[in-house]
Amino acid sequence: MRKLALTDEILLKVEKPARYLGNEINRVMKNANQVEIRFAMCFPDVYEIGMSHLGIQILYDLFNRREDTWCERVYSPWVDLDRILREKQIPLFALESQDPVREFDFLGITLQYEMCYTNVLQVLELSQIPLHARERTNEDPIVIGGGPCASNPEPLADFFDLFYIGEGETSYPALLEVYKANRAAGGSREDFLEQAARIPGIYVPSLYEVTYKEDGTIASFTPQKPFVPATVQKQLVEDLTSAVYPRKPLVPFIKVTQDRVVLEIQRGCIRGCRFCQAGMLYRPTRERDAHMLKECACDLLDSTGQEEISLSSLSSSDYSQLPELVDFLIDTAGNRGVNISLPSLRIDAFSLDVMRKVQDIRKSSLTFAPEAGTQRMRDVINKGLTEEDILSGAGQAFEGGWSKVKLYFMLGLPTETEEDIRGIPRLAEKIARRYYEIPKEQRNGKCQITISTSFFVPKPFTPFQWAAMNTQEEFLSKAHMVNQELKEQLNKKSMKYNWHEADVSVLEGVFARGDRRLGAVLEAAYHKGCLYDSWSEYFHPEWWQEAFAQEGISPAFYASRQRDTEEILPWDFLDMGVTKDFLLREWEKSQKELVTKNCSQQCQGCGAGRYGTGVCSSHRDLGKGGCPQ
Repeated sequence: MRKLALTDEILLKVEKPARYLGNEINRVMKNANQVEIRFAMCFPDVYEIGMSHLGIQILYDLFNRREDTWCERVYSPWVDLDRILREKQIPLFALESQDPVREFDFLGITLQYEMCYTNVLQVLELSQIPLHARERTNEDPIVIGGGPCASNPEPLADFFDLFYIGEGETSYPALLEVYKANRAAGGSREDFLEQAARIPGIYVPSLYEVTYKEDGTIASFTPQKPFVPATVQKQLVEDLTSAVYPRKPLVPFIKVTQDRVVLEIQRGCIRGCRFCQAGMLYRPTRERDAHMLKECACDLLDSTGQEEISLSSLSSSDYSQLPELVDFLIDTAGNRGVNISLPSLRIDAFSLDVMRKVQDIRKSSLTFAPEAGTQRMRDVINKGLTEEDILSGAGQAFEGGWSKVKLYFMLGLPTETEEDIRGIPRLAEKIARRYYEIPKEQRNGKCQITISTSFFVPKPFTPFQWAAMNTQEEFLSKAHMVNQELKEQLNKKSMKYNWHEADVSVLEGVFARGDRRLGAVLEAAYHKGCLYDSWSEYFHPEWWQEAFAQEGISPAFYASRQRDTEEILPWDFLDMGVTKDFLLREWEKSQKELVTKNCSQQCQGCGAGRYGTGVCSSHRDLGKGGCPQ
């Protein structure tokens, strides 16, 4: 019988003990003595968020298909259990076996959001693994990071043995084989890391040296051994249809953030929004075949009993086989009483028709993401939407029975003016007026519009990676301007306005484009008590300010300073598929308010054509002024 890591006495003292029990439906159990590699897969946030992450489910399935490997899960313990683990010196444990994480061969940590970085240190410390990679011995797990934030791993370089760059389905098998061979040969931890550095997509920070100029910018970033690559290339799944996809995903015993099964229909996005990191990192756009997805959908519903299925994509409307797939799901899932969720749809006639088939219009709301309030600003960010597109889509939605609308915008975008800021509430007002233009008998009650503004954070590998970021005071001033303008609108009673925390956004911006020197700040903040920084009730900006002052580092150097295009950026040693020349062209076009066609219309030579797959394989002009081969 499996012994729990926590006693009943402890479990009764914590909120939601089911977070720590494991034993969920479809979990994988193996005999620890009959496998060669034990891998602890960690999401550094609370269980309910981690269990909602598709990437963890994919890698969990990928690793556990191997007879020689047992992959288990670990999440950040909530603050109540964190305190108990420290007081009683109980090491952090994996859910399946309840064994201490420090006994595993690998601790893999997915890096989805910069504001989870203190939770990374929490996981290491509670696991009783040395925080610094240089202090670990052969007795400690290999700590590996991956995910979108690995597109700039430098702020975390001190704490990780290696980083995986790109999509996990490709190079992980080779990494595990190298690990087994090194151990069989009696090799050391250092031997393994040196061999791992030869594997495509693997970055070992300890094998590189960084020097800085007097002004604080990077002077050089140099491999320390001849076999260490100067550039680490992103790994990419070329054929998504034949790639591993979990047919029996884990089913939690408590309600989680995304309490549904997820069907990933494609990766990447053709649109080319200049602020969007995901749209650049996951190029080129690749689809899964509809036949495979139909089979997978049936398997997912059969193996989980879930009551909702969600189609996952950055832009679901662009999936070429969407009508066929949706019709199948309506026939199949609808007969089972299963809801169908379609996020990331563009609001046009086709998408509205699809949503009308699968949603209860009277209960549901529509989400628009114009991102900017004026056409000038939408051209700067290459959103690809005109005001007519927005108002026409809203009108069709209202005529179709919807009355609840959520609008998402960003404040602080490059070149933003007061007119652009005031354009946000004015566009919302036009949308509200559009509702009252339709005949009264067609209206579905009162129009309800919720406006949300986030604050723009420049991210690596986007055309805006060189842009200056607004200060906290500037962000708040702009949010108040939107709020004041809304108060003057005639339909203000129909509108509600929310905005993101400015201090959190600024800190996110610091770590998004930071270098190795920020590791000391992160550690200082963590030791002061910073944890769960993405949760507003636990965010302590004053502790972060003290940590920056203590280490003599200015946040403004990383956030509000516009980068010179000749400057060496902390992530320049990574090749994420899009070239720096392409990003620079897009940065310059944004300053001129020029729009770039999307990938389905014309190849823009971004560099992703080298992979020869997905949308890139359909362009005949590759290598002729298009993407390099």
